[in-house]
Amino acid sequence: MKKLLILLISCLILLGIAPKANATGVYDLPSLDAGAQTWIVDQADVISLASESKLNKDLKQLADQSGKELRFVVIRRLDYGETIDSFADKLFQTWYPTPEAQADNVLVVLDTLTNSSAIRQGAEIDPILTKAITTSVINETMREPLKDGAKYNQALIDASQRLGAVLSGAADPGPPEARTVSIESTFTSAEETDDNSATLWVIVLLVLATAIPMATYFWYVGLPGK
Repeated sequence: MKKLLILLISCLILLGIAPKANATGVYDLPSLDAGAQTWIVDQADVISLASESKLNKDLKQLADQSGKELRFVVIRRLDYGETIDSFADKLFQTWYPTPEAQADNVLVVLDTLTNSSAIRQGAEIDPILTKAITTSVINETMREPLKDGAKYNQALIDASQRLGAVLSGAADPGPPEARTVSIESTFTSAEETDDNSATLWVIVLLVLATAIPMATYFWYVGLPGK
């Protein structure tokens, strides 16, 4: 049965009609437009409820106070032949089909299969959210958490806080400082491990040194009362 199933799937792949393994196209996403109260679309199901709640709260507050709307879309896998940039272009045009609709909107797209991301924005945003900032957000603010154990929640929250600050009119806070590993703590940990291992061996040897002679004695003499 298992071999038959594998053969069937192989045939479907060869015929080009096999399932796309959770690939996401633009029209697989909900239809949104400027002013919609949906701020994050997590098609990949990698964002925790706590993080999603925080993002929704922060992004709604940003829209209410500044008039600028920032949305995040997370997908599991791009369609065949699609790139993160072509997907972001199509989605931005689909959600905001006119320059007027695009004007005060920013869209951040993240693909969890490749951990690649892209940012698209309207013309009114260009003067404050420069190319240098968006490039840094993609290559530093988001990429560092993604490299460090695929921390999607942290990547989106860090990007939201940085982009939100700029869109609110504040100075760009820049990317979070890179996390460094303490060499001293690493050596200390290794030494502690060696000490624990040595202590364990001493205990084992002491137990054996006591138990073996006793076992040998009772072997020859016999148990008490016999």
